[in-house]
Amino acid sequence: MKLLRLFAILLLFTSCGAFVDYDFEKSTDFSQYKTYNYYSDIKSGFNQLDEKRLLRAIEAKLQSMGLEKSETPSFYIDIQSAEVTLNSNSSIGVGIGGTGRNVGGGVSLGIPVGGNRVTREISIEFVDDSKNGVFWQAVTTISNYGNTPEKREASFVKMINKVFSKYPPKVD
Repeated sequence: MKLLRLFAILLLFTSCGAFVDYDFEKSTDFSQYKTYNYYSDIKSGFNQLDEKRLLRAIEAKLQSMGLEKSETPSFYIDIQSAEVTLNSNSSIGVGIGGTGRNVGGGVSLGIPVGGNRVTREISIEFVDDSKNGVFWQAVTTISNYGNTPEKREASFVKMINKVFSKYPPKVD
């Protein structure tokens, strides 16, 4: 029973959601950016259908934040992604041992749990061409989009909501 409980806790820690790393130029006045558009040569790494889902999710989120898509934007959005293979470093240790009269010994064995996972790392950058270039960046991962169009759409929406949860950043 203890082993089952330990396995459940281990599974909980290894199945946490995607991370999001942020970076931004501290001297940026984010209130000046009200309009956006995409670079015409985005190489998102997604197929056409998934790229459309990603762009729809971004546009919906930015519009809900009061930003508008424009032909004369105050900043451009660049999206890049790459497939990344994550090696599993999780294992369960099984051991035996004994002691007797101040003499000890033991044998242990690590049994790998799970296998390698293939994920896609996505970088979303906000670029002001009239100034110093990139002023905000988010890097995140997505691994299992889903196997139906609805699940894929929901997966992108959830990821984008997480990505933009800290935009604009709070500058100290």
